[in-house]
Amino acid sequence: MAPPPKPTVPESRGALPASNPAGPPSGLSVIPSQYNSEQGLRQSLKHIGYDEAREDGYRLKGIQLIDSVRRSLQLPVKTFDTAAVYYHKFRVRFPSNEYNYEDVALATLFVACKAEDTIKKSKDILCAAHNLRQPHDHKTPDDKIFEAPSRFTVGLERHILETIGFDFRVQYPQKLLVKIIRRMFPRNDEAAQEEGEKFLRVAYDMSIDLYKTFAPVKQATFTLVLAVLELTALLLETDPARVAEFRDTPAWHTRRAPVLETILDLLDLYTQFPKSTKVGPRLVVQKVMDVKIEINNLLTNEKRQRHHGWCDRCVSDTLETQSATPGSATSPATNSSAPGSGSSKRKRAASEGTQRFVFDADEARNEKNLVARYFEDQYEEQEVEVEEPIKESDSRPPGRGNYSYRNQSHGQGDYGWPGHHRNSRHAHPGDRHGRSRRGHGY
Repeated sequence: MAPPPKPTVPESRGALPASNPAGPPSGLSVIPSQYNSEQGLRQSLKHIGYDEAREDGYRLKGIQLIDSVRRSLQLPVKTFDTAAVYYHKFRVRFPSNEYNYEDVALATLFVACKAEDTIKKSKDILCAAHNLRQPHDHKTPDDKIFEAPSRFTVGLERHILETIGFDFRVQYPQKLLVKIIRRMFPRNDEAAQEEGEKFLRVAYDMSIDLYKTFAPVKQATFTLVLAVLELTALLLETDPARVAEFRDTPAWHTRRAPVLETILDLLDLYTQFPKSTKVGPRLVVQKVMDVKIEINNLLTNEKRQRHHGWCDRCVSDTLETQSATPGSATSPATNSSAPGSGSSKRKRAASEGTQRFVFDADEARNEKNLVARYFEDQYEEQEVEVEEPIKESDSRPPGRGNYSYRNQSHGQGDYGWPGHHRNSRHAHPGDRHGRSRRGHGY
């Protein structure tokens, strides 16, 4: 028996090479984005019911916890930068009533340790957080109390990876900041070197405070560094000539508007939450307010918007926001958040097939167009002659009911009404025809 013929691909679709056969549908492809705008962040926060007065405090506490545990475990600052960016991206997508902010902070630090090759076990991170919160109850990572929180942290790692889209790119402004400050204050001058050390201490701590805002999610590395340099020079009243060369933003691969936006983000942080920052307690409130007024006047004179790239016509209607309360405010080492069955499962259920993360947008479009040719419905138009029997026409003329010609001589017709007996017995008293028929013997 001869083998059945192999199916061939129509010429209109085009055949793929034998080494790359057409497979199942590629599923849902997602292209992660490293940066987001202020407008996009606000829309995401409104979507999850963001309570600004409460959630800002949780954001600051989460970053502070990451920094404290990082210093306790003697991890490099790049691990802190990575964990803070992952924390912001996760908090923008999931509200605090689904996941405790402390659990999320420690889980993002656990993921950042893997991403930056400074690997720490989940129990080590949980133990450090517990010892910082309860120094009188010192424990070791091998304690059984960390078994359940460790499993939850490992499970939360998957949600964090999906939230960031497996995009591990994070900027590290501290390294570039140190290089530029060394260029501003050369070492051959002792006075300049002493001033440079003071400038570096303030600027370096300010780069840590910068991650307590959403600026690292919105701006690139050069923008963050130039904003920190300019704000530090304004607060410390440094010689403007030292910072003049760094105002030429095109030479540093950025623009003036994002730098001013980042400066205002830091000034808002220092005016609203000075005690939750490293530099805030060292500054004079009046000096901070004067610098903020100066930057706002500069924006007004240059006719710039507060947020770079803001579109007034793209702003949708304000959504109703509900107060979000975390499930627990205790230590994550003793009480873990329950895995949320809310938005994370809803979003996964809404997508069909496997979710894939692609980093090259052009390749994703080419793959989508290539696969779509094998799953699109094609139709052909054919003309078929069909003989239909002709129905016999009705011999009765159109009208209402059965028409009778019996009484046409009298101008009367039967249009479906019941018949009347025209005789003397049933004739109507006023029927002249009935009377005439009676008289003639009918």
